Amino acid sequence: MLNKPIVSIVDDDRSVLEGMKDLLNSKGFAVQTFWRAEDFLKSDHFHNTSCLITDVQMPGMTGLELYNRLIASGKIIPTILITAYPDDKARALALRSGVLCYLIKPFDENELLACIQSALKHHKA
Repeated sequence: MLNKPIVSIVDDDRSVLEGMKDLLNSKGFAVQTFWRAEDFLKSDHFHNTSCLITDVQMPGMTGLELYNRLIASGKIIPTILITAYPDDKARALALRSGVLCYLIKPFDENELLACIQSALKHHKA
């Protein structure tokens, strides 16, 4: 498990968390899940995460706020934002800020996997 990239998922929707965790585990990734952005920031896995997938709209800190906090702290983790509430302005802002992908739920499994592969390439660079 130590050689597997860690993908951390932050989402307040249990079905999304479990579905993505099962998918990514089946593809060979080590997966950590969190209900809230604050829980992720406090976790031991924060420093070992190779790719972060986070919901845009969550109670407390939003996905984009989490990403911006990481950037401000100097901890750059390639990030994929997911949302059930698409907003062109929010998408443009997120991508300009450096988020790698902005996916709309329900998204295609292959699209998610392509985003993760891109994130892992960025993480190694």
